[in-house]
Amino acid sequence: MRKLYSSLIIITCFFQFSCEEVIPLDLNSAEPKLVIEAALTWKKGSLGNAQKIKLSTTTDFYSSTPINVKGAIVIVQNSANQNFNFIEVPNTGEYKCADFVPVIGETYRLSIRYNGNTYSAQEVMQPVAEISKVEQNNNGGFGGKNIELKAHYIDPSVAKNYYLYRYTYSTQVTSNFYTDEDVFFNGNEFFSISQNDKIKSGDKVEINHYGISRTYFNYMSVLVSIAGNSGGGPFQSPPATVKGNIINTTKAENFPLGYFSLCEYDSVNYIVK
Repeated sequence: MRKLYSSLIIITCFFQFSCEEVIPLDLNSAEPKLVIEAALTWKKGSLGNAQKIKLSTTTDFYSSTPINVKGAIVIVQNSANQNFNFIEVPNTGEYKCADFVPVIGETYRLSIRYNGNTYSAQEVMQPVAEISKVEQNNNGGFGGKNIELKAHYIDPSVAKNYYLYRYTYSTQVTSNFYTDEDVFFNGNEFFSISQNDKIKSGDKVEINHYGISRTYFNYMSVLVSIAGNSGGGPFQSPPATVKGNIINTTKAENFPLGYFSLCEYDSVNYIVK
């Protein structure tokens, strides 16, 4: 606990004069929460064996720097009870696995033991449609004067599909994220679209499409709305107001922040003409 002394000017109309009083304000430091960044992604055409989970804790009112977690036991298990151990990288808060086996439609369970608590979650590895082409329109935007990119794909009709789009620009520090669902284009060709009115010839753009679950779609839609499409995304610490799918099985009220997701993704690198 820290004390913050603040001068408060109290106007006392009853006596028709003012007085000044120094009042100590006690600001309690909230109990730190575990932040779990467990987005396991599998690029089409790759083995997907190398995966990473990041652990940190929130800080009090007076600090903005997350604290890396050390000494946790992190395991992901598939439906055949095969364990994938995530080994700590010292002084980073990162836990890495080199032999993970991604399988579309497989159910995986996350288990984290840390500081006397056990955290767990369950999720299914989601597929994604291949990006078939990237289309450039030099007369895009509301005024018809902006460069606009569209990344096309064929949405599978056999199931309900949810998407996360990520656009990373060589001239921009943060990526742009957008969510989508196939309510109006199920089984048809559709596209993601760049939403950056500063694209110019020669810029390099990395376009990623992730297949995500319905619950992760709901979670990410809230995050994107909060961030305004431009900050953080699924791979950085989430705000404290958004609760993910990971629970504390030891002490339910001390739930963690973050999300456990498994996504196949397709990626295209494009140079603006």
